[in-house]
Amino acid sequence: MAKVIGIDLGTTNSCVSVMDGKDSKVIENSEGARTTPSMVAFTDDGERLVGQPAKRQAVTNPTNTLFAVKRLIGRRYEDPTVEKDKGLVPFHIVKGDNGDAWVEAQGKAYSPAQISAMILQKMKETAEAYLGEKVDKAVITVPAYFNDAQRQATKDAGRIAGLEVLRIIN
Repeated sequence: MAKVIGIDLGTTNSCVSVMDGKDSKVIENSEGARTTPSMVAFTDDGERLVGQPAKRQAVTNPTNTLFAVKRLIGRRYEDPTVEKDKGLVPFHIVKGDNGDAWVEAQGKAYSPAQISAMILQKMKETAEAYLGEKVDKAVITVPAYFNDAQRQATKDAGRIAGLEVLRIIN
């Protein structure tokens, strides 16, 4: 039977776990840590970095290093939280075609779901490396205060990452 992974998609850090018998096991990433920074960066030569590699170069590439994108997921561009965040982050928050808050890096706009999908994909790869098999099903945690739009956007992020999201839990 295929394994189902559990992903805590955090604002600052994310982690992935799997059931090992009756216990859950938090899986270490390729850097040997149980948590992965929820960061995505785009370099000048077009490379995409996720997690610790993105965090390491954030100081030298602040406008193309995206973090805390979970705060924007499922929110309208005019949302007061988005207005506040615009003044706190070094990257650009732009208005998406659908009126939602999106982010911009290297001149390209991304939805928060697309960026979250990159982080979820990293979590999926971490689990696959540990298990030695493909994973395509997951349960993803979200904060209790997330509304339906935010939950759906998180589910969409999972789908973009190649995961069937069985449940969104808080």
